[in-house]
Amino acid sequence: MRRRMALLLAATVVSIGLVAVDPVPRAAHAAACAPGAGVTVVVDLTAFGLGVQTGCRLGDPPTGLAALQGAGFTVTGTQRWGLAFVCRINGYPTAAAEPCVNTPPASAYWSYWHATPGGTWSYSTLGASSYNPAQGTVEGWRFGSGQAPSISPP
Repeated sequence: MRRRMALLLAATVVSIGLVAVDPVPRAAHAAACAPGAGVTVVVDLTAFGLGVQTGCRLGDPPTGLAALQGAGFTVTGTQRWGLAFVCRINGYPTAAAEPCVNTPPASAYWSYWHATPGGTWSYSTLGASSYNPAQGTVEGWRFGSGQAPSISPP
């Protein structure tokens, strides 16, 4: 009887744990933010044949890097500079194409942009770890040789 109760309790704890730990990104991250609700993040993956992805980091993130990660994107820095230099977003470019040891070449890097919704893109003069995006604005990223994202700021 005690063994049966212990097994039932263990099964309940495991089921609660599976519900509480949800690795699937929330749908709120899959679209632009509602006006003033946070910072919209646009990641242009067209260089890899994957189109443009948009996410939302609710609230007021302290840095562009926090906005990017908070909108549901994974980020890899370089071995030399860490996350101070974004080398990969969502696994692109692949490790076979770019080992992320030092800074990638000027013809193949993630350029970083800012905008207001419906405005025009402005190239960032600061790195994502140093820039503080205002709530209600749009952050943009595009891989290549410094082009702005291929869509207008949502």
